[in-house]
Amino acid sequence: MKRLRSPTASLRVGATIAVSALLGACAPGATPPPTLSQVVAQPPDSFLAAAPDQSAQIDERWWLRFGDPLLARYVERAVESSPAVLQAIARMEQAGAAARIARADLFPQISAGLDASRSRQNLAGSGFGAILGGADGGNDGDGDDSPTSFVNDSFQLTGRVSWDIDLWGRISAQSAAARAEYFASRENLRAARQSIAAEVVRNYFNVVTANQQVAVSSELVDAIAEVARQVNNRAKVGIAPPNDRTLAIANLGQARAGLAQQREGLVRVTRGFDQLIRAYPDGEVATASALPAVPPAPPAGLPADLLLRRPDIRAAEWQLRAAGFRLDAARRSFLPGISLTGNAGTSSSALENLLDGEFFVWTIAGSVLQPIFQGGRLRAQLAQADGVQAEAVAAYTETVLQALTEVETALAADQQLLARQEALEVAAEAARASVEISFNRYRAGLDPFVTVLESQQSALDANAAYLDAVSARLDNRVTLHQALGGGFGDMPPAVQAPAISQD
Repeated sequence: MKRLRSPTASLRVGATIAVSALLGACAPGATPPPTLSQVVAQPPDSFLAAAPDQSAQIDERWWLRFGDPLLARYVERAVESSPAVLQAIARMEQAGAAARIARADLFPQISAGLDASRSRQNLAGSGFGAILGGADGGNDGDGDDSPTSFVNDSFQLTGRVSWDIDLWGRISAQSAAARAEYFASRENLRAARQSIAAEVVRNYFNVVTANQQVAVSSELVDAIAEVARQVNNRAKVGIAPPNDRTLAIANLGQARAGLAQQREGLVRVTRGFDQLIRAYPDGEVATASALPAVPPAPPAGLPADLLLRRPDIRAAEWQLRAAGFRLDAARRSFLPGISLTGNAGTSSSALENLLDGEFFVWTIAGSVLQPIFQGGRLRAQLAQADGVQAEAVAAYTETVLQALTEVETALAADQQLLARQEALEVAAEAARASVEISFNRYRAGLDPFVTVLESQQSALDANAAYLDAVSARLDNRVTLHQALGGGFGDMPPAVQAPAISQD
């Protein structure tokens, strides 16, 4: 245990420092959102390409350390087709689109329009008819009140520009919050992939263990059957009492029943594994013939960022940053809003004049809007944002503490599981040897047949317990990889989440 205290102590100290630093940085007013120039300066093709402050490269394909190519193929297949992963990808794409929408509010909005209208007016009275030409206007000059009609055509070609100037950084804070939420969704995608991978690895080892249990039990049942045959022959010639024969038959029946139960369990775990890897549940799964050796334990002196790279911790961190940006935006909504609008184009009663510069017209306007009374809306929004940030702080703290617990537990359990495995290995070998020894002593008349039965049952139990111990240690190693967010030691380049399209 002393060799493993160093990495966990390093993880504990590093995580505590990281929590304190992040909570201090995200305190209200401590970390201002990026300015307008900082956000706009990022080109659209890199706006969501990579998260800032990336941690060390992560070995996300930790299952390759078990050295089983069949396992690697099953994991890749399940991760690609898992509904949970596909849902996480869809949520990430939605968050990316929402981030681009929020960023678009920082820029002027430009649109163009073509307006065409026709109107008719009626003017009554002889005076108007006489002035405008009585005959054409339907007036005979006698002073009657028959109407005179006019038809007006109007055409306008305009370009419109509107821009909410982000003088106080409110819009840029909203954009930064949406971007942080996108990075949180990307970490959630990583978490979904890691979760599916861990489930596949565990179930694969369960299938291998069940196969080994059946194989070992079949071998022992054959040995018990041979003992029962010899006891039956001895009873026939009067060397052994008839009760020994009945006991041997009963013991063989129980052993065969146990073997059938193990085969039933193999059928269930195999078809469950088929479902997990999105295959038809025919129970035909190719696996290794034996469980792999447990990879080496993590070395002493693990850096703390191995823990902080966990996708759930990084997602909680991005959510905390997003909540801080939302709170800043809510505070700045109390300040005046400044907007500019402009229109430019041509206007004429004849369509062919729309491209003539002589008919050019334009307008420009600016406005300042200071919120004064909105029924408490702005203060309620500020209180809501403050509550969301407080929730994010608690969620982040809980996630880090949960991660520390998982790492500490997995590291501590590894040593105990190793001791258990080694002890059961010795017990299984001794129990298998005792079967032959006890039968030889029975044939020599030195021990009763009950001793043979006990040694046979002990061999069955010891072998099953040994295989379960190996499987439990492998399962704990999977838990450790999950707790650390990936592999440890030499880490290949990280497997990046698919990039969202840019438009």
